[in-house]
Amino acid sequence: MESENLTLCKLIILYMLNRVDFLMTSAQISEFILGSEYADYILLSQAQSELIDNGLVSISQAQSSHNRTHLCITAEGKETLFYFRNRISDAIKNEIEDYFRDNAFELKNELAVYGDYYKSTSGEYETHLVVQDREIKLMDLTLSVPTEEIAEHICDSWREKSEGIYQYLTKELF
Repeated sequence: MESENLTLCKLIILYMLNRVDFLMTSAQISEFILGSEYADYILLSQAQSELIDNGLVSISQAQSSHNRTHLCITAEGKETLFYFRNRISDAIKNEIEDYFRDNAFELKNELAVYGDYYKSTSGEYETHLVVQDREIKLMDLTLSVPTEEIAEHICDSWREKSEGIYQYLTKELF
């Protein structure tokens, strides 16, 4: 039974990643699977790890940050999903489609704005803040700050304040 649940969880992850035209975070996938009670946290973590270890899902280095992991399906993952697609019931597929329809704006918007930080060679912290529309970066900003706490605060508040900052800059510069 445990191996059947693990297999179903893996297939749900692959199906979700295959259905979208944007990267999804591990947290977004977890929200659906845990909320629908298809797996518990331990089983979900195992499924994600095995998919990554087996090359069926990859972590996008372009957008992963200190607090989010962005996942994408690989060609091998798509092939595997094709062979086992009938092991996901229509009811589960419909539930996934409903989830995407009900949450599409939030899911896409969450990826459109992201921030990360790292310690630079000078000892300061660099915050890297991005606003993106699909694959086009609208704004890509790097700020140097003296402490990790400030860098983390900036990244955490970037999501809610980025739109206003972007509007201000475009108004002032154009």
